[in-house]
Amino acid sequence: MKLAAVLEIPNTMRVALTISIPAILRALLTAPSLLFQPTTLSRIGMDSIWVAFGAGGDENARNDKQKLITPNARGIVLDLGAGHGNTAKYLDPNKVKKYVALEPNTFMHARIRAAANAAGFTEANGTLLILSCGAEDTTSILSSLEAPVETIVSVLTLCTVPAPEGTLRSLVLDVLAPGGALLFLEHMRNHRADIAWWEKMWAPVWRMVFDGCHLDRPTDIWVKGLVDDSGVSIWEEGEMWDPTDWENVEESWFWRQLGRFIKKGHI
Repeated sequence: MKLAAVLEIPNTMRVALTISIPAILRALLTAPSLLFQPTTLSRIGMDSIWVAFGAGGDENARNDKQKLITPNARGIVLDLGAGHGNTAKYLDPNKVKKYVALEPNTFMHARIRAAANAAGFTEANGTLLILSCGAEDTTSILSSLEAPVETIVSVLTLCTVPAPEGTLRSLVLDVLAPGGALLFLEHMRNHRADIAWWEKMWAPVWRMVFDGCHLDRPTDIWVKGLVDDSGVSIWEEGEMWDPTDWENVEESWFWRQLGRFIKKGHI
């Protein structure tokens, strides 16, 4: 792994801190009691980071998202960790009847609503639902929906969910309808041992800066290995591929994959 790539990890954290710390300090000046609410402060910081990072990251991945999400998302779409609602712009309103944005960070909800409304999904006409529970709370998710969803979209989200293997399994088994699709663009542990070592070393600090994001989760292995209660693969079909905008993808400490997996059964 080249030195420049190694140094990019702390440099990225430095930039993020220069964005988030002023936002956190402003919040503390307004409400000093927030000092005793570290989760809230972390989410305030992450919202400010996403203002700076999210739009650029979305634009860089535009072509990949158009190929992954637009033709494959249908029915009720559950967007895990919706962030600022960028997924909404890739949904085809002729195929998608409802956009459900799951985002525990309530400081992001106003931007989700604005992005969804711009794409034609609104709470007034019943095509938009914003949920503040976490992806691990499948009971709350299901109780808020009319039925299991036809599509789950996850963009840079499975890196943060608690108990990721169990959460992923519950989402697919309980929330995703038979024949439904899991669509994702996720960063995960690099397959190269030397790069994975650096990811593991920086992971604890990275989690603190980026509101619980893990650099070193083998999400690709977990997705491919999902099985039902009898130990049989839950997938009818599935594929993963590299982003199209990358050069030297194997050198990256922020290794990403896109995926489309179809659950067995028929809706």
